[in-house]
This record gives sequence, structure tokens and C-alpha cells, in this order.
Amino acid sequence: MLLVMSSLIFVQLLLLGLRVIDTTTDTWRHCTDLLPLDLLSFVLERDTSRLLPGVHMKQAGGVRGVHFSSPHTSMSFPSSQLLVDCDVFPKEFSIVVTLKVTHIAPKKNEYIFSLMGPKNEEKSAVEEQEEEDDKGNILESRKERGVSRESEKKQVKNNEGGGRIILGLRFSKNRVHFLFKGHGGVVEHWVFRGTLADNQWHTLVLNVGSQHVRLTVDCRSPQEIVPSRPFPSDLNIQGSRFHIGSRGRWKGLFSGLLRQLVLVPGSDATHQICPSSYPQLAALSVPPFLLDLPVIERETSYETEERVSVGLERSCSELLRGQLWFNPLKKGLYLCDGTVWTTVLEDHKRLDYVLEHQVLTTSSETHDVEVFQVPGMGVMAAMAHRSTTSGSAVYHWTNTGFQLYQNISTQGALAWRHFNIGNNIFLVVSNSPTNNRFMTEADLSVIYKWSKRRKQFVQFQTLKTHCARDWEAFNINRQTYLAVANHRIGNNNHTIDSVIYKWNRLTKSFEVHQMLRTSGAYDWEFFTVGPYHFLVVANAFDGVTTSVDSVIYIWLNGSFQVFQTIKTFCATDWEMFQIGSRVFLVVANGHRLYGNGPSRYAINSTIYELDMNGQLFVRFQDIVTYSAVDWEFFSLGEEYFLVVANSFNGESYSLNSILYRWQGYEGFVPVHWLPTIGCSDWEFFSSKGESYLIYSSAKAPLSKVFKLKIY
Repeated sequence: MLLVMSSLIFVQLLLLGLRVIDTTTDTWRHCTDLLPLDLLSFVLERDTSRLLPGVHMKQAGGVRGVHFSSPHTSMSFPSSQLLVDCDVFPKEFSIVVTLKVTHIAPKKNEYIFSLMGPKNEEKSAVEEQEEEDDKGNILESRKERGVSRESEKKQVKNNEGGGRIILGLRFSKNRVHFLFKGHGGVVEHWVFRGTLADNQWHTLVLNVGSQHVRLTVDCRSPQEIVPSRPFPSDLNIQGSRFHIGSRGRWKGLFSGLLRQLVLVPGSDATHQICPSSYPQLAALSVPPFLLDLPVIERETSYETEERVSVGLERSCSELLRGQLWFNPLKKGLYLCDGTVWTTVLEDHKRLDYVLEHQVLTTSSETHDVEVFQVPGMGVMAAMAHRSTTSGSAVYHWTNTGFQLYQNISTQGALAWRHFNIGNNIFLVVSNSPTNNRFMTEADLSVIYKWSKRRKQFVQFQTLKTHCARDWEAFNINRQTYLAVANHRIGNNNHTIDSVIYKWNRLTKSFEVHQMLRTSGAYDWEFFTVGPYHFLVVANAFDGVTTSVDSVIYIWLNGSFQVFQTIKTFCATDWEMFQIGSRVFLVVANGHRLYGNGPSRYAINSTIYELDMNGQLFVRFQDIVTYSAVDWEFFSLGEEYFLVVANSFNGESYSLNSILYRWQGYEGFVPVHWLPTIGCSDWEFFSSKGESYLIYSSAKAPLSKVFKLKIY
């Protein structure tokens, strides 16, 4: 499940000064490049010691949400507090909502949120009628709750919404309505069909783009509207106020449970939370106090009380020793031992032992292996062979193992990367011919495209690279990018530009998007935490020493900017992984070298964990490795593993690469020692319910497949 960025405190405060405000020749200020704005957390966390008046925390199906008993002023705030220095509402945006509604009357509308204009604005006839209806609703509510007439009059006065609606999101029995002040000041409605009042949790993403409006419910296929007129680009929000769970009046007060409400300016948030393991609860940002569930104490037939916590996530600590936790989605029962949750009841896989399954003879030494799926074909593997004579090869997985499928002409191939653009499948290879080692001209690396007709990869595009050691493909806001790690020019110039390419949909080719200065770049790793996108480079050598800074970049305003630097030693690989709600980065350190001094190959590689409070990655665990060149993370059932590619210990290339298992408080501990020769890469894959590991050798013409036996 994606990590919940509660309150979006991560990076948002750190980078507040980096927000970019677009200006035009108009006097109004436009804001399009803001970070995601957690509206619900903003109002609930003003005072974390208590709930706000009119707000109650409730639990349904093991999941928390807030319920509103009145449209209290505490659930309202000026829009200028979040949309800083903005006079005009973003013309493209998304709204992410998680809610649960039990019942709604056939002709009733309820507001999830609204943005209301100043009180002195003239109201429409519809709004005037709704204000009259409010009086009857308030009096009826007063009778039901036994509230005095004087106190209720005061409440009516305090909760008058005043001005005219600027925009709002509401729903009825079988519809979802998005309304806004359109051209000429007329309130326009965009309506989607759908039933929310079914007593189930649902996550909605409303995306308003320049040409379309889409509503996605629970990560299913979206409903789309192509309006005759786009959302206005000049929607004035000066003096306006947000109202959460209402429009500032009793009429339309939200009656269900609200768990998440996030405004994402300038982008489609669907791709940030979908696909999801729990689509009905797909999370972008949830207020912290809605994450952990309270302890439920129940009398049992025994003479003691049994404490059971119900929910999707729960932390284990010494204070909770002996407490049981039931996960309703996984249907698992767990016991806290003071540090980690141990399984009491759950059917899942456990690793028993590792068995050598196949020894694959290759045409030459192999620097990299890339395992991927092709629809209609199954599992395939591309191997980057050193030889320029035989080139590289693509293998197809069969019942007996990998079989040669296609030869591809390459020149000293160093790395392969597989990626998709829509329904099209691509492979990109790094070429670095040995006869170009002392030359300064660029290498020609090649992108291949899978031909559905020929059932082979065919050449598609060439890109100039410099001893490229790695490719990384990723998507941001439905745009495809390709990063290349340029290692060096010639034999001595290591501090050079690595390149981020962007897919041009019109020319159907990759074009340079951004250049990033790197030092002997060896690897790129892209990852996403909540709504934020990161790219980390493994810098290996600056021409003098292997003790150099590797850099973590964050995506801001259409490009990558430095977020954090970490001292590494000939860094050759980064691997990002998550365990529960915890985010980790592990680096493979190759060796220590300075000037003409001796190299040290037995050194620590390090696991870093994301510290949400400090807003940076901090050291979590050191593991001794031997000229490590790769880490691979994978999981089997509820168990998590890391395997390292140890390549050289200073004397021999024949040594054990080690498989580590996650032990919670202890971190990762070694459980299997796998004999390898000059190991250059590990890949985990599954086929027909079985799990495997394959490694490539940079020192021998072979690769090995290991089968993971489970019970």
C-alpha cells in the first residue's frame, strides 16, 4: 500500500520557499505548481490535543473517519492560507476523497467540500431558496437535539455561508456533482452517475484537465466528460473560504465518514494512488490520528480480557506487548511481542531453501540481466553480453528454464532496461565498445520495440551515451521519462552530464529533457513516496577517489532538484523498497580508493530509512559486502528479502553472494549463501506460482537460475 503522507508535512514545509508562482500580464496571480494540499489535515490538526467542535472520530470496518454533527466555523478557513499568493483557482487539478456513506434521502444533496465567495457577493435565486430551507433544517435539528432557541440562533448566525459558491463537490443518491462558477457568473454542474451511499468505503479521484473531466472510483475505469467549455482559467478566489463537509450551512451537511480530502493542483492524482492493493482505501494523504485504530477490549469466555486491535496498519511497541491485531483485508491475526508483529493465524508462503535450477551457458560474460513479461509470450530475459562478436541475447522462459529466443547485435553491452509506453513494449541497451575506451566520441545506445507481428524486438531509436552503466524508465503525470547514467568520457573524465529524456508523443521519440551532473554514474533508481517523485544516482568515481556524494533528487516544477546527498564509496546500485509503511534505500558500495593507494573491497554497504520527522534518509543498517554491484529486494508472503551481488574480495571472483531476511528489530540477517562467480546482477521473478532468482556473471560465460522452495 502506498505510504500515507499525513498532512503532507514531508517536503512541503522544507521546500515551501521553492514554490513557483506563474505570472501573466493580467493583474491576477495564477498558481499552478503548488504541492498537493491536504484540506482535511489542515483543519483537523490546528489543535492536535482534541477534536474540533462538531467533529467526531468514528470507526467502520476497522477504518477510521470523521463525522460532522454541525457545519462549525472550525471546519472553514480562508483559501489564501493554502493557495498562497493566488488570486485565481488552478485551471487543472485533482481532488482525492475517501468516504463512507450509509444512506442518503432520494432528493437530498450533501457537500464533501465547498469554496465560498465573500459574504457581500450577490446570491443566485437557487442559493437564496437554499438559505430559506436552512432555517427549517436548523429548527428541526434543534428540536431533535434539545438545544435552546437562543443558542441555536447564535449557531445559525455563525454558520451562515454568506457569499456565493465558487466551486464545490457534492453527491446525491445516484450522482456525483462538481459545480463551479462558470462564464458569466452562472453556476455550472458536471454530473457523474454512481452510488456512494452503499455503506462501503470508496476513494474518488476527480481530475479536471484542459480538455476533459474524469471521475475514478476505487481505481476502476474512469467516467469521462468532455465539456463544451473548459473549466475557467480566471476563476477569482480572492476573499474566498474553504468549507469541509458542508457549504457553511446546515443544508447539505455531509452525513457520512470522511477519511481523506486532498487538492492536487496541476496534475492527475489518479496515477499517484492507482493501482492500489486496497483501492477502496487508496491513500495520498490521511490525517495521522485516523491511521492507528484504538484498542477494542472484549469480554471472553476466559477469566481474562483479550485486547484486539482491528485495522489495516498498526505499530508494535513494548507498551502493546501481548496485544492482538486483526487485519480484515488480509484476514490475519497477529501478536505483538514488544517489537514486531508475529503471525498467529494466516496462510502465507515462507522460504524453506534455495535450489539450483538451471546453469545457463551464455555466449560471453554478462554485465546485466533484465527479466520482464511480454503478453502472449510470458517471462523473458535480456542479457547484456560483453562480446561484440556474438552480441547480446533475449531468452524465453519455458518449462525447462530459459531458452535462447533472439540474438541482438550489441557493442560491449553494459545494461538493459525494459519499459512500456501504453501497449507498446520497449528494451533499451547501453553500448560501450572496448575500442572506444580512450576515445571521446559518444557511443550509440539503442532502443528496441517489440513487434507484435514478427514477435521480435526491432530497432526503434538510437541515443548518444558515454559508457552508460544504467537506464531507468519512469512515469510522472502520465509522461514517460528515460534516465541514462553516463559513466565517463574517454578513460579519465568521469564528472560529466547524465541525461533525462522525455517521450514526445507527437514525434514518437525520446528528446533531452534535463541534464544532471554526475561523477562516474553507475545506477539510477526512481521511486515515489506519496505524491512526491524521487530519483537517486549512484556516483562511483570522480577521477581521484571513490569517496563521493551520491545524490537524491526530487521532482519539482517539471524538473529534478537536489534533495539530499549521501557519502558513498564507489556506489554501483541503489534499491528502494517498502516494508509496511516504512521506506528504505540500500546502496551497494564497490570499494574504497583514493589516488594511487590500495583498494579496499570488503566494506560496508548501507541501508537508509526515511525519517518522516527529519525529512531525510538516515542510516539504518550496515552490511559487510565484497565489491557489491547490485541489490535485489523481493517478498514471499509476509517475508521480505534482500540478496547482494558480491563480485570480488581482492583475491578471487568466486565467492558467496548472500540472501538476507528481514527480522524486524534486528534488520536484515543472512539466511542463505549462494556460490557465484563474478556476480554482476540479481533478478527475482515468478512463473506459474513458483519463485526464482537469476544471477549473471561478468567473469564467466554463464548465468544461474535458483528456485526458491517454499512451504
